[in-house]
Amino acid sequence: MKLTAAAILALSTALAGAASAETWDMPVAYPASNYHTENAQAFADAVKECSGGELEIVIHAGGSLFKGDEIKRAVQLGEAQIGERLLSAHANENAIFAYDSIPFLATSFEASEKLRAAAEPTLAKVLGEQNLTLLYSVPWPAQGLYFSKPVSSPADMEGVKFRAYNAITARVAELAGMVPTQIEAADLKQALATGLVSSMISSGSTGVDESVWEDMTNFYDVKAWLPRNTVFANADAMDALSDTAKACVIDEAAKAQARGAEKAAELAGGFVATLAENGMDVNPPAEPVMAKLGEIGETMTTEWQETTGEDGKAIIDAYKAQ
Repeated sequence: MKLTAAAILALSTALAGAASAETWDMPVAYPASNYHTENAQAFADAVKECSGGELEIVIHAGGSLFKGDEIKRAVQLGEAQIGERLLSAHANENAIFAYDSIPFLATSFEASEKLRAAAEPTLAKVLGEQNLTLLYSVPWPAQGLYFSKPVSSPADMEGVKFRAYNAITARVAELAGMVPTQIEAADLKQALATGLVSSMISSGSTGVDESVWEDMTNFYDVKAWLPRNTVFANADAMDALSDTAKACVIDEAAKAQARGAEKAAELAGGFVATLAENGMDVNPPAEPVMAKLGEIGETMTTEWQETTGEDGKAIIDAYKAQ
């Protein structure tokens, strides 16, 4: 069958377009049904449309491509081009990564946004030094305390096995007299079911994702902080994009940041209500417990500023100046 000149031209154009198309892998640690992952998928879809198919971002949910603690390094090394990670889990590399997890510094969505804006220049600089480009971040709802028993005094926390997901949560546990064990999100359900841990500090979202009422009984809405999932790209991969595709990534990242924060605020109350509906005792913390947590917060704020030096001071000063 002979092809017309027009058909040959159309085919050549299509093949050229296919050849220039780029596919990025985006590992994330949380399930496809989690609002962070849904937001990442919306971001990926928007980038594909904006770039006219020049860039396609494929989401790999639930730690299926790389586990949570492997994602950041995978993106740094170019094994994945983009990823989402709870950066505070890497505070042992640089304490700046824990800016969003300082207990009782920013305890509302509005405060979390102000803290994010204050930290952005420093965070972008630190990530840039690691061959990473900061794109956007989205908060979790405020952190509460989960236990497998009622807790009405600091003494009730002593010796309890506590799920830590970063150095900050491990330090909270230590200062409260609990025993921290590092558990990634993908392994949490099994750790709870087997009794490896019997307490944790996390958002209502995580509690609902993991159906923690099957293994835990009490949730105390202490509103300790709002940790943020951060999305970053391999800097070399970003540089290799066309100007059009790069602009799409940056523009859609800003939209994803705003959209994700709005969704988190919308869902927050519903998550806590779902815990109660499934039989958990949901209450504010007892006054002695809250007083102890306040002391822990003051101690940890001081420790973080001492560790981060001028960079940390710049973030706190910019935050308080808003």
